[in-house]
Amino acid sequence: MKSRVAIFALILLIGYSLLLGYWMLWGFGRTTQPDYSYNLVPFLTITSYFPIRTMSSWINIVGNIAVFMPFGMLLPLAFRIRFLKSLGFFLAGLCLLEVTQLLSRQGSLDVDDLILNSVGFTLGYGLLCFIKKWKSARTY
Repeated sequence: MKSRVAIFALILLIGYSLLLGYWMLWGFGRTTQPDYSYNLVPFLTITSYFPIRTMSSWINIVGNIAVFMPFGMLLPLAFRIRFLKSLGFFLAGLCLLEVTQLLSRQGSLDVDDLILNSVGFTLGYGLLCFIKKWKSARTY
């Protein structure tokens, strides 16, 4: 039987995934673009934002990292799996989202999004590990 933490994490994971899916496909005033938009060259989009001089650049870099941090915490908690397996599930879902954005023309498929989102996932996982160690150290 799953623990309460795992069940709660699963509920949060499902809700957050649905909310994020909505944001990425229909939110922020997105409309269907006339052409397919994609970038398959690593760091092409990311480097165009540096040096960060505009709020748009800041939001793109920080947002693509921060918005995906919860997955690094919720996936391992919900399914009681370690980093590599969690990352594999995360990347599968992320690729599905990116391809859906491309095919629906409601966004773009950008390898740089995959990179930044994966950084966010990894930071979230690291934060989860830190919290677990901090919590276990406090119980003595």
